[in-house]
Amino acid sequence: MSGGLYGGDEVGAVVFDVGSHTTRVGYAGEDSPKGEISTTIGVITEQDETMDTDSTTLTPSSRRYHFDPQHVFPISNKDMATPLKDGMIEEWDLFEKLLNHIYKDHIRDKSEAHPVLMSEAPWNVKEKRETLTELMFEKYNIPAFFLCKNAVLSAFANGRSTGLILDSGATHTSAIPVHDGFVLQKGIVRSPVAGDVLTGQCTELLAEWGVELIPSYAIKSKEEVEEEEAPVYTLRNLPKLTHSYKNYMNKMLMQDFQKCVLQVSDSPFIRSELETVPSILYEFPNGYSRQIGVERFRISECLFDTSHINNIKGFENTTLLGAPHVINTSIGMCDIDIRPGLYNSVIVVGGTTLINGFVDRLNRELLQRTPNNMRLKLVSNNQSSERRFSSWIGGSILGSLGSFQQMWVSKQEYDELGKSIIDKKCP
Repeated sequence: MSGGLYGGDEVGAVVFDVGSHTTRVGYAGEDSPKGEISTTIGVITEQDETMDTDSTTLTPSSRRYHFDPQHVFPISNKDMATPLKDGMIEEWDLFEKLLNHIYKDHIRDKSEAHPVLMSEAPWNVKEKRETLTELMFEKYNIPAFFLCKNAVLSAFANGRSTGLILDSGATHTSAIPVHDGFVLQKGIVRSPVAGDVLTGQCTELLAEWGVELIPSYAIKSKEEVEEEEAPVYTLRNLPKLTHSYKNYMNKMLMQDFQKCVLQVSDSPFIRSELETVPSILYEFPNGYSRQIGVERFRISECLFDTSHINNIKGFENTTLLGAPHVINTSIGMCDIDIRPGLYNSVIVVGGTTLINGFVDRLNRELLQRTPNNMRLKLVSNNQSSERRFSSWIGGSILGSLGSFQQMWVSKQEYDELGKSIIDKKCP
């Protein structure tokens, strides 16, 4: 397979990095993705009334889809849905709609013109990999395809082929050992303690304080008031909104609250020692403002000590591990001869790791747990975009290498050997 055809200057490969929160897409060889699209899609079901002699029934006639940024518009009968579950594609029809939108509004070129390199979760199963391969070749008629584990791509983005990838995103925190460019499946350790858990903790805290969550879409106007005074605002006249839409918009508000307020303490959380730390003023969309003090450290501490999680809903039968525990458990499950290489290259990626103080605290915690005969080195990019886009950047690097061009699964190979070829060429 010639580099001139698939990876040279003539035709660039398209790199997809599909995540639980957002999907990144762009051309191989570029420094940053062309677009970052919300993986959550607004699905609007339109109904027609059909009359019969006995009753009037409503039958669904069609569906419309809203993508980023239209998906946040308040419209009646709009449900918020995602094609992913546990990092893997679950709703294939919805995933197709997302791909159609990306090709039309972001790539702006025919799918037949570009090979596709796509990231996948390290625990992705054979059936889903084959279904995805079949979809890309049959529906989108791409000339070549390659699937690569997102942990491997994150390692490449940081100039390494061996290391332990700590990825803390929206739905889970995972430690994935990579050795010579291959994921060691037996060493993968996952914990659901990640961004969504922090969102839930923030929501519970504000409920305890009696703070009413009103997203900005519902506010028509507001007046300036003194700090912690009752807010004065006017609500918009809105259509009847679905529960999934309201929950999604409340979640977006809490994510903004997290970014602005949360901070990780330098040492294990002790309330009395943090009482004197300056608080942060946060203003809610309805005009209410409040100083957030020691609780912003207590919520962030959940990433390190899960005993600080209040009212654990949905995780009663799940083992909850903090980030340092996830890393040490993963390395301990790998062969003893490769552990030095993993300790020497712990790569920190994912949006949740951008919380102020996270990397410094993680380094301190790991130094206390690292065996004396091992050398610990934590690798983290200071630029937030590169840490969030690490697996896409790794795919951009890989897809543009001349030595990689022989690795593609071509359309001809797919036609001859079928979808099972993906497991042979993309382990």
